[in-house]
Order: sequence, then C-alpha cells, then structure tokens
Amino acid sequence: MLRSRLYLLAAAVLWSTAGAAVKLSTLSAWQLASGRSLIAALVLALAIPAGRRLPSRRGLAASVAYAVTVVSFIIANKLTTSANAIFLQDTAPLYVLLLSPLLLRERPSRSELAAVPVFLLGLSLFFLDQLNPGQFWGNMIALGSGLTFALCILGLRAVGDEGSSVLVWGNLIAGVSVLLPALEGPKPTPVDIGLLVFLGVFQLGMAYSLFQRGLRETPAVEASLLILLEPVLNPVWAFLFAGERPGPWALVGGTIILLATAWRTLLGGRAGNESPADKAPTHGST
Repeated sequence: MLRSRLYLLAAAVLWSTAGAAVKLSTLSAWQLASGRSLIAALVLALAIPAGRRLPSRRGLAASVAYAVTVVSFIIANKLTTSANAIFLQDTAPLYVLLLSPLLLRERPSRSELAAVPVFLLGLSLFFLDQLNPGQFWGNMIALGSGLTFALCILGLRAVGDEGSSVLVWGNLIAGVSVLLPALEGPKPTPVDIGLLVFLGVFQLGMAYSLFQRGLRETPAVEASLLILLEPVLNPVWAFLFAGERPGPWALVGGTIILLATAWRTLLGGRAGNESPADKAPTHGST
C-alpha cells in the first residue's frame, strides 16, 4: 500500500515540472506540444501494451479531448504564468460537476453543488492582477484546457478499461495535429532537446505509468488528494528554476480552488452514505 501511494506522489511530482521546463525552453509552443506528446505516446505504447489497441468511438472522442488538453496547456504556459496555467486547468472538477448530468446521466450530490460558488470565487481572483494581453489570452486558453480536461475525465469514465488506449492515441493525435507548425519553429539547442525528452519520457510518459500503478491499490479518493501535490509544486519549480513570480491574487485564487477541490473530494468519499438520488462519481485531476 505504501508503494502505491509513493507511485502516485511521484506521478504528481513529475507532472508538476511542466511549467518550469516550458519556461526554460526556447522552443515554440507547437514544437513543445508536438514533441512532448509524440515521445509520450511512444513511451506509453512500450510500457502499456494494451494501449496500442485502436480505441472505440467513445475512446477516440476521449482521446481527442485529451489531445486538446495537453496541447492547450503547453500554449497557455507560453502565454501566462505556470501558476495560472495549472490552477485554471484544475477547474476541471467544476465542469465535471456541471456536465455529468448531461453526459453521464448522473445527478451531482448536494455537497458538490455547494462547492460551485467556492470554485467561482477562486477562479475570479485570477483576473484581479494587472494582466497584459498575452497573459489574458494565456489565462483563457488555460481555462479552456480545464474544460477539455473535464471532457477527458468524463470520457475515461465512460470507456473504463480503454483508458490506456485513450492515453496512447490521445498523445499520438496531439503530436501529429501540431506537427506542421512545429516544423517551422526555431532550431532546438541541446538544452531544448534535453528538456523535450524529459517532458515526453518523464513528465508525461512515466508519470502516467506510475499513476496507473498507484491506482491499483489506492482508493480513488485518496489518490485524488495525493495528486493535488501537482498544482502546489508547479509554481514552486517555475519560481526556483525560471524565476517566475505569480501574481498575489492568482496565488490566493489558486489556494481557494485547491482547498475547494480537496473539500469536494473528501466529501465525495462519503457518497456511499448518501441516498441513491444524491450520489455522484468521485473525480480526480491531473
């Protein structure tokens, strides 16, 4: 059991390095998004043989949502701070809450509905800092990546055992879809190549392999709480290695979103004690 929890924590730590690596690279967003995903697709296909199978129609839809998520997250990191990018993407549970009745026919519980205004408060604080146009559009793209990540979560819930195929093909779709603009980017330096390999092999590929291992013996609620380490560490690495300082209101808003996510996840663990009409699924984040 301890080993499984360590797998989850290791996955969260690897995920959290994306912001700093993106800021340190001189490559364009298209180059980073394409190269990272193509390398991750190869790593996942080698590590998880079942992921090589062609997904079903529903699995393919989830793969597309995943692809949009990972590409938009890289673009957002180039246009706004790492803290804003990761915190805004972590609004995904809010969208899952709103969309699950429509897409999964599952009505949210009272505790999940109570979390909505808290999420909205934290989200609104991101826009109180003085932002230039680039940061504004970076925030909007990051917000959109939260929505597509929610669609990916809903898709993974719907396809069940096809999850590994969704990840392999989602990364393949992401890498190929932006390959043409990626070819027109600046010439990579040795540092850029090293960062790209790190992002593909470790930050995406190995992280998802560890995540799947950890989920085998760890309850979903606890796993969701453990990987909340990712958005906490992301701006820390960006500050330490890239000297990036997030705005004060972004930090306050991000803290509120994290606390609200943890609160909702904890209460979600008690869903078994609620009446069937009030039950709703427990959602994780990445």
